[in-house]
Amino acid sequence: MNAPFQVALTADFRGPGGVPKYRDVGLSLFDNVSGIAVSHFAEHFAEIQPDQLSGVNGVIVLTPKVTARSLSSANELLAIARFGVGYDSVDVAACTAADVALLITTGAVDRPVAEATVGWMLALTHHFRMKDRLVREARWNDRSQYMGCELRERTLGVVGFGGIGRSLVKMLSGFGMNTPLVFDPFTTAEAVAAHGAKLVSLDELLTQSDFVSLHCPLNDQTRNLIGERELRLMKPGAYFINTARGGIVAEDALFDALSNGRLAGAALDCFNDEPLTHPPRFAELDNVLLAPHCIAWTDELFRDIGRTACQGLIDLFQHRRPKGVVNPEVFDRPGFQSKWERLTS
Repeated sequence: MNAPFQVALTADFRGPGGVPKYRDVGLSLFDNVSGIAVSHFAEHFAEIQPDQLSGVNGVIVLTPKVTARSLSSANELLAIARFGVGYDSVDVAACTAADVALLITTGAVDRPVAEATVGWMLALTHHFRMKDRLVREARWNDRSQYMGCELRERTLGVVGFGGIGRSLVKMLSGFGMNTPLVFDPFTTAEAVAAHGAKLVSLDELLTQSDFVSLHCPLNDQTRNLIGERELRLMKPGAYFINTARGGIVAEDALFDALSNGRLAGAALDCFNDEPLTHPPRFAELDNVLLAPHCIAWTDELFRDIGRTACQGLIDLFQHRRPKGVVNPEVFDRPGFQSKWERLTS
């Protein structure tokens, strides 16, 4: 191959004037690989535009959607690397049809999301938000109204037992909690037990857990997985945590459960419609903690996600199958094989 392998990053990695928003997104991995050129999209769109992929062989995508229209003329595109593990914003079938591999950064997000979840569990049970407000408003004598509870002898329910769920269970092992409960139709009781947890049905998890934490992807099977019926199964005084995707829970039902006091509180990093352009109704509630889909963002997280995404593209460039391929069937397609050989030989 004579021309460099062109890798582009979506424009949202940079701020005004092209200044990088983030300290380290792993691009240094390309420094020791000859034959790869790196650039950034000039403009940000909610959906990647077809012309932005002209001449691009690999693209690292932060927030824009990738649709069939995006890929309509992506004849030179070999791979899309999602900056994270969620890929509900990418049309996987369209990628395969266009002979494009979709990569996610498996493993890179596990510890940061688990750590943020633990932080939220502590913040909810110890009323961090309200106790901070008491001092700021000089309401010292109101402190006895906000007695908290410990994680000790409480039960965690984990919906989705991938890398994040497993990391969360491991991280909480020293808090004296009960045996964690897991709902995940894609694993086995033996695999879950190996991590010190118990595989149960979703209904059993909801009725027995003091904390219900979502760590599953958003797809046709999980959309509105937690609705009014499911929320009514939860213990009075339980907490709900969502660091996965907004569409997994029915927001109307969740708001009703929180505003009526059937749940003790919630921590929400994800919403049905993102980005939010006005304060959500959940902001009216004192028993809810909110974040703009960034609760786990750290310098270490972005470094590790970036390195994983870059390494995946390097592996493809050096004609190795990378980790984290969402559509592995693409490797059996003659069009992909021909493109892969032409762009990396």
